[in-house]
Amino acid sequence: MTASLSDDAGENGDPTLSGRGFDPATPRPARMWNYWVGGKDHFAVDRAAAETITEVMPALPPLAKSVRVFLREIVHSLAADYGIRQFLDIGTGLPTADNTHEVAQRAVPEARIVYADYDPSVLAHARALLTSGPQGVTGYLDADARDPDTILAQASSLLDFEQPVAVMLVALLHCIDDADDPSGLVATLMRAVAPGSFLVISHPPSDMQQQAPGLAEHADKLSALMAQKVTPRSREQVSAFFDGLELVEPGVVPIQQWRPDNDAEATARAGMWGGVGRKP
Repeated sequence: MTASLSDDAGENGDPTLSGRGFDPATPRPARMWNYWVGGKDHFAVDRAAAETITEVMPALPPLAKSVRVFLREIVHSLAADYGIRQFLDIGTGLPTADNTHEVAQRAVPEARIVYADYDPSVLAHARALLTSGPQGVTGYLDADARDPDTILAQASSLLDFEQPVAVMLVALLHCIDDADDPSGLVATLMRAVAPGSFLVISHPPSDMQQQAPGLAEHADKLSALMAQKVTPRSREQVSAFFDGLELVEPGVVPIQQWRPDNDAEATARAGMWGGVGRKP
């Protein structure tokens, strides 16, 4: 079953008809990310901005691919090893291979997944491509990550918050400025979920020069090119998002250290912190 949970899309439920609409003249992070991971859903302006960023930070394309590996491994483990049947994936990004629902439902066909994003291009593709298997449920909603109360209220029509939920904030929180209180956002989400729920975070670093050279120094340039403020954070800052949770081994570490399938994945140049925490 696949369901749309958005209440504020345009006529006929088409997000392209909403107030935001598509803007092919401005590069968008989701489309640039899609370009880096080898997808096809991007405009010339996205490709140009992505290439400019790559000139400054050549590690970004392989990093984007490593983030997909991280998501795949974590979702599979949560479903297969920890019995998680519900996933709330915020900051979905454009569909590629091994999306959260595909990985989860391969392990647990009845898994229920809700995607949330506020980029109209993401939502248009989600409606077309993020289709659930027959035994599970996949829904998507039009909501800003900075409004967790709205996300929780809409997601509750498909997810049972009395049962454990995996909250996925993969390559998202760097888009939330400190002024918008990302710690408060995370705390709100985790207060709403049942004990036994999990929090999954990956986050660009401010303190990993060897793996992510130039990221902290060029954050302002990245923000300008992506038309969205980018805030790298240190391992200590990322670890603080897990306050009150039980960190799963190996803790907050470079994402390539999270249960790689092979030596190539384990030694990939992937400059991003990743961690998983369980709500006791």
